[in-house]
Amino acid sequence: MNLAPQTYWADQVWTGGAVRAGVVIATDRAGRISSVRSGVPDPPVGAVSLRGLTIPGLANAHSHAFHRALRGVSQARDTTGGGAHGSFWTWRETMYAVAERLTPDSYFELARAVYAEMAMAGITTVGEFHYLHHAPGGLRYRDPNAMGEALIAAATEAGIRITLLDTCYLAGGFGRPPIGPQLRFSDGTADTWAERAAALAPSATSRIGAAVHSVRAVPAEQLATVAEWARERSAPLHVHLSEQPRENEECLAAHGRTPTRLLADHGLLGPGTTAVHATHPTEADIGLLGGSATAVCLCPSTERDLADGIGPGAALRDAGSPVCLGSDSHAMIDLLAETRAVELGERMRTRRRGHWSADALLAAATEHGQAALGWPDAGRLEPGAPADFTTVALDSVRTAGPPVALAAETVIFAATAADVRHTVVAGRHVVRDGVHQTVPHVAASLAEAIAPLCTP
Repeated sequence: MNLAPQTYWADQVWTGGAVRAGVVIATDRAGRISSVRSGVPDPPVGAVSLRGLTIPGLANAHSHAFHRALRGVSQARDTTGGGAHGSFWTWRETMYAVAERLTPDSYFELARAVYAEMAMAGITTVGEFHYLHHAPGGLRYRDPNAMGEALIAAATEAGIRITLLDTCYLAGGFGRPPIGPQLRFSDGTADTWAERAAALAPSATSRIGAAVHSVRAVPAEQLATVAEWARERSAPLHVHLSEQPRENEECLAAHGRTPTRLLADHGLLGPGTTAVHATHPTEADIGLLGGSATAVCLCPSTERDLADGIGPGAALRDAGSPVCLGSDSHAMIDLLAETRAVELGERMRTRRRGHWSADALLAAATEHGQAALGWPDAGRLEPGAPADFTTVALDSVRTAGPPVALAAETVIFAATAADVRHTVVAGRHVVRDGVHQTVPHVAASLAEAIAPLCTP
């Protein structure tokens, strides 16, 4: 990477525990922050002005890009008109129908638009939980990683970083082979998955990680193969965990233990692992996750949309698990709304306020998410860190009024993705004044990419 150095002047900056005024952020040719100076009342000559609250770039730690095509569509299919109601499992059938229609080319077009939408929402890094590997019927593309490479290329064109969490998916449930659309997801064995995933290469703005789709999709005796692959490469390892009670019940029936206990027994828990959802853990599970410093990625909008439940975020945090956020199925792409939902969900559960401070929630959405995706030096505005940051307006109809001293609270509890004005990644101004600089007409691009996937 060889970029022109740039100087930015932010009128307000969140530094992790306080808001500072008049901050000059200089970037270098490697796309990193070279210096940070505060107390500068006016923009220096040649500096780019960032009006609002500038924060480290948001990390979307859990994404399935192709699920964006389901927004709105799945809602219409939740009932039959005869009183039947939808669930995660009925939603999944709609998702499978979309998955069957994607090709490497159409996936690139969709993902580029989705990642551009993320950039416009202030997201600078995405963790793509990628399991749509092969052609319909499970046939291999000439390039076995054609779908994953399409996602990496899409993120590059959209101007954001990506951690491709290449996902091992081998079974259609406990003791059941994959069938139908699931055949596109499976490599047959964990060893075959590992061989294919090893051919993926990182770049300056991409990382390669691993994922276990779930304990129902990877037989217990093959879990350790995925964990070892990740450990050998010091790569992040993610896993869907206890998203629904049915998963827990079936795991208990098959193995006599909870999914969390099963992962612990096979060596998958620890600081390099992120459990996604963890909506229905037992008290013992919470102790296992927190005691091993396993991170937890909450996805409130998806958990709410699919009627999965409210995860015990505060209890997991208190037990020792770093908490981060994801937009998962993209019922909405608004990480600020995802973040405040962590606190609001706790309020609904306990009928009390004040479980999370604005500073703690911002740290979850930035530093903790970046670390979970294998970017441990990101998520902070300091010299040497990647020059990734976003600016949220403090003068919109949603954010106007509160004093600047409460800018962090205003952004977390009032702002939305529509208030994001600027997104800078590796020193490049990707979104300027709310307009994406390299993907024109993002809304039209989304509509064009989604239409053929949802046509009856």
